[in-house]
Amino acid sequence: MAVPPKVASRAAKLRAEIEEHNHAYYVVDAPTISDAEFDRLYRELEALEAAHPELVTPDSPTQRVGGTAASSFAAVRHRVPMLSIRTETDTSADAAAKFDARIRRELRLGDDDPAVEYMAELKFDGLAISLRYERGLLAVAATRGDGEVGEDVTANVRTIRAIPQRLRGTKAMPAVLEVRGEVYLTRRDFDALNARQQAAGLKLYINPRNTAAGAVRQLDPAMTATRPLRFFAYGLGETVGWRVPATQSELFDVLAGCGLPVNRDRRVARGAAELSAFHREVEARRAELPFEIDGVVYKVNQIALQQQLGFVTREPRWAVAHKFPAEEMTTEVLAIDVQVGRTGALTPVARLKPIFVGGVTVTNATLHNEDEIRRKDVRVGDAVIVRRAGDVIPEIVKVLVEQRPPRTRAFVMPERCPECGSKVVRLPDEAVARCSGGLVCPAQRKQALLHFASRRAMDIEGLGDKLVDQLVDANLVHTPADLYKLGIAALAELERMAEKSAANIVAAIDRSRSTTLARFIFALGIRHVGETTAKDLARHFGNLDALIEAGEAALLEVRDVGAVLAQSLLQFFAEPHNREVIAQLRAAEVHWPEESLQRAPVGALAGMTFVLTGTLPTISREEAKDRIERLGGKVAGSVSKKTTYVIAGSDPGSKLDRANELGVAVLDESKFKDLIDGVR
Repeated sequence: MAVPPKVASRAAKLRAEIEEHNHAYYVVDAPTISDAEFDRLYRELEALEAAHPELVTPDSPTQRVGGTAASSFAAVRHRVPMLSIRTETDTSADAAAKFDARIRRELRLGDDDPAVEYMAELKFDGLAISLRYERGLLAVAATRGDGEVGEDVTANVRTIRAIPQRLRGTKAMPAVLEVRGEVYLTRRDFDALNARQQAAGLKLYINPRNTAAGAVRQLDPAMTATRPLRFFAYGLGETVGWRVPATQSELFDVLAGCGLPVNRDRRVARGAAELSAFHREVEARRAELPFEIDGVVYKVNQIALQQQLGFVTREPRWAVAHKFPAEEMTTEVLAIDVQVGRTGALTPVARLKPIFVGGVTVTNATLHNEDEIRRKDVRVGDAVIVRRAGDVIPEIVKVLVEQRPPRTRAFVMPERCPECGSKVVRLPDEAVARCSGGLVCPAQRKQALLHFASRRAMDIEGLGDKLVDQLVDANLVHTPADLYKLGIAALAELERMAEKSAANIVAAIDRSRSTTLARFIFALGIRHVGETTAKDLARHFGNLDALIEAGEAALLEVRDVGAVLAQSLLQFFAEPHNREVIAQLRAAEVHWPEESLQRAPVGALAGMTFVLTGTLPTISREEAKDRIERLGGKVAGSVSKKTTYVIAGSDPGSKLDRANELGVAVLDESKFKDLIDGVR
């Protein structure tokens, strides 16, 4: 059946409009609509493409997320090698003069000849990527690899919204345009990602560079899509049917005109003096940049001169990286304060006598946790050596014990949260002490609200990061219960929030009043309580009051609840502030169906473990998982000898192979339904 012309036209318009908003948000950094309005347009396009699959195009915004997980990456041979820029070992200001002198010698320029023109850029601390566009469409994305052969990471790179699927601007698209650039994470996004890791009890990432590289090389593109990756373009690979700009500076302008993000911190510099000035200026304000850098890059600006200078081994002669020096300085610890993070983690911070380190004045240094302070034995009044870790985060390297003043005292972590007065707890086998007042602690407020509103919790559509920031900053919301007091008028006064958008948010909040006990427990954000544990608790206790009043012995009876998780539950419900917020939520008529209040009997699938793989024809994986768990079964993420059944749909992947290898029974959707119907 042919697609109605109006539907096809609307889909095309939506695709163009969504990409325009993506460009405004991720490339220009000047969004023109609210997140809720963007989500509405995206969902409309999704619905049209679901109803008419023939409308789906390779460059549709809906094709950015997901895809089939790869077992490994295919090799990609670079038509034009991806060479590394030589790094100057001399980090002093003399490095620019040495580079300029070498270039002048190579070009056989005399003292009377004019200064060489260079492009001075930032040296990003990310992952180098090559993007191959064919007739304007992104065809292949590859890592640098060894410079000659990289890895095909196209499916993952398509999830990066800053990278256009289709080039903009010119009507006559080149047959081939390979763009070289850097994938990176901003400091803010990296901190937020680590906050989520910490809240989930997972291992923290080391630094933005490694995290970005690991995300691009994920075997599952859906995992890459959860990482807020960004991109800057700065060079070329192979080109066919395209006029190469005359200068590096012009290249940046042309790439920006194609819809590719380019960094604005660049300058045409004439001679060594202007290169050195750029280096000094960037070093002085590098800490203010939203992303990490470890130096600057100098390139001969004229492309013709670049070609004349050529290459040596694996490096271009016409470019050099001028890194910043790592500095260590001695100062004094004036005080040790405690900061409360968005996940409740208490971090001791040393307040320092101001010292100039690595181009910035440092007044604070993180001490990480109580164990780290004891290991280094940092005390108020100590003389310490300070370094900017990774050239970015100040840290205390060493205490000069021989200079310690008399009668200093060892640091002791406070027993009460400095932000809200709630009890400070430290669970077994954890280095981090935490505030137990999650729902009321000001420092944790935004994270608690975002988790509460998330899709798998209370599912309040449209309540995202930016809106939560405004609600908290405007003192409109202090706890999740305050969400249910919001009106359209108050919301409509917020930035980028029209009356219609405000009405949609209020309606979404109102819909969330009716939920399930499991979702409500998960929404509370209790440490170590994930979605599956919340379902187990709801199924075991049957009602919220029984869970709140349960002792340790009763909690340990719940499937997969151990001593650490039981302590986390006890500490959360023992905090009066948390009980008060729960009471307020109930008063706001947040409720769940009556049948959820009855203790669930042991299900007919108790003791069975299922693994889902592929796409089922008529039911979603979430629905299948819910049916299994309602009957007492467990859904696992990987196949093992303990797996009872593997339920396989289309495109099942390696889990089906593993099931066949271990001799685990495999069910299609029809047989799965027969099993479910037969045990009810």
